[in-house]
Amino acid sequence: MAEPDSLIAQLRRVPLASLRVFEAAGRTGSFVQAAQEIGVSASAVSHSIRKLEDLIEVALFERTTREVNLTAPGRALLEYVQRGLDEMHRGLALIKSDEPRPLRLHTAPSFGMQWLMPRLARFVAAHPDVDLRFSASTDYAQFDNDDFDLDVVYGEPRSALHEKVPLAMEHLSPMCSPALAGTLRTPQDLYQQRLIQCDVQMLQWKGWFEANRLVAPRHYALRFDRSSMAIAAAVNGMGVVLESSLLAQHELESGALVAPFRGMTHDIQYVGHYLVYPRRRTRHQAVEVFKKWLLDELSVGRCASPG
Repeated sequence: MAEPDSLIAQLRRVPLASLRVFEAAGRTGSFVQAAQEIGVSASAVSHSIRKLEDLIEVALFERTTREVNLTAPGRALLEYVQRGLDEMHRGLALIKSDEPRPLRLHTAPSFGMQWLMPRLARFVAAHPDVDLRFSASTDYAQFDNDDFDLDVVYGEPRSALHEKVPLAMEHLSPMCSPALAGTLRTPQDLYQQRLIQCDVQMLQWKGWFEANRLVAPRHYALRFDRSSMAIAAAVNGMGVVLESSLLAQHELESGALVAPFRGMTHDIQYVGHYLVYPRRRTRHQAVEVFKKWLLDELSVGRCASPG
């Protein structure tokens, strides 16, 4: 196996034209079709690929008298070469376009709806030159496909390939409408209430009861798969929800929700959301603009949080 330094030197000698020929042959599965596409002879395609194989010391195709097929290393390389060529085409299109490159943001749905949307107008007003594209789903952004520049995810990302920035320390505490709060005197009163639970939340009612040395109920009257729906149910007086001070910050500040046991019981504290982006030498300039704005807004929110 080649040493790292010699391998790097070896890769630097690979002509871009050879990779273009390899991509066409690998995609079409035919030296003849690749030759017609590129505008050279089939023998020139064969010679170029053979030279590439000799240079990197890896067989990329299995050849028979009737056909050529990619080897396993050839299939792996084709994926990366196609991705690299796509990036170059995208870069060329970008510098020739008069339109600014959009900032493509992906978020977890409840963070996007509960925390980001009420504040997004401030970012748009402060940075009118940023063309923001906003999407929300429970799936993580696939940066390899270049679909997004930034992702706000729920739960700590496992991938070591991306940068991850913890956003805020969140407090989970029981919350309800002011009218319902008037009927609650002690934590034991929760046993007579509808307890609203978000099933995708990392920490739930059982953990809160245990943290406060109370027996957890076995039944929960209302369960949702989005924090935004669980919070809305509590605002409408449907029960008591265990929710994040970050996601319910707007409702707490407006008085639509209150935390009746704040200071009387132990909140569960955890980092729930992370800002994630790929490790690249060059990034969209607006990435740093949005990142700074986001962290500044979170800092203001921490100072203004009730309780």
